[in-house]
Amino acid sequence: MAKEVTLNVSEAQELLPFLLEQFPNKGRNKVKTMLTRGQVMVEGRIVTRHDHRLEPRQQVKVLGTASGMGEVLHGIRILFEDDHLIVIDKPPGLLSMATDQEHDRTAYRILMNHVRSGSKAARVFIVHRLDRETSGVMMFAKSEAVQQTLQNSWRDSVLSRAYIVVVEGKVAKPEGKIETWLKESSTKTMFVSRPGDGVKAVTNYRVQKSSGEFSLLEVHLETGRKNQIRVHMQSIGHPVVGDKRYGATKNPIGRLGLHAQVLSFRHPITEEVLTFETAIPPSFRKLFTASAMQ
Repeated sequence: MAKEVTLNVSEAQELLPFLLEQFPNKGRNKVKTMLTRGQVMVEGRIVTRHDHRLEPRQQVKVLGTASGMGEVLHGIRILFEDDHLIVIDKPPGLLSMATDQEHDRTAYRILMNHVRSGSKAARVFIVHRLDRETSGVMMFAKSEAVQQTLQNSWRDSVLSRAYIVVVEGKVAKPEGKIETWLKESSTKTMFVSRPGDGVKAVTNYRVQKSSGEFSLLEVHLETGRKNQIRVHMQSIGHPVVGDKRYGATKNPIGRLGLHAQVLSFRHPITEEVLTFETAIPPSFRKLFTASAMQ
């Protein structure tokens, strides 16, 4: 199979029958394996459920095995790689690292296999994380020394982190700064606490587009706290779409409306300034087309 096949959905149906129609020579078991391995994306999101419901005009992408590797890259696009770092564009639906429930289908495991295809001793180290349903730019180190250097100098090394965020409702102020203290509950949920209690978090936002129902924001972080954007958006009454944990009631795009669009940093070894920017996900844009805003 080619590295990527793009398919257009013409009628509502379940994903497995759709794929069987498109690949009649593959057989049911092979098509199921493609789903299990994370080779199938619907509207830019990895889908593994056989009964996932497709709607007309949606786009399905089927990813082939990456060249020279035994494992599919699960929709990961490598933006940059040298002897010290790997920068990727992570798709939504993929964990950054293992949990008790999931060990294999993670960005960490995929990249570990990738670097070990060249050397059995090679490793990758997580520098920062993105939530499972958050897409966008993410960085890994190729040595523990580089990982520690980046983490210890994160505030000085990272020059810009920008996110594109879809929130519920029409945000009244065209731009703003949210500055609070955050704390974690016993259920691992972050919340706004009283000043001086917890960790300080600062988020800047600017409204790019707005309809009566949703707003598209460009968000810049001054701090990088756990779930910072999600809890800050909830705190101003505009939760991120698809984020039930932090107050969302709508999920028009079938995923969390959070995308890490820009990461700019100083290389820990060469000291070169590197900037990576990814496109706004098509599902975000569709909410703000002329027809959708009528």
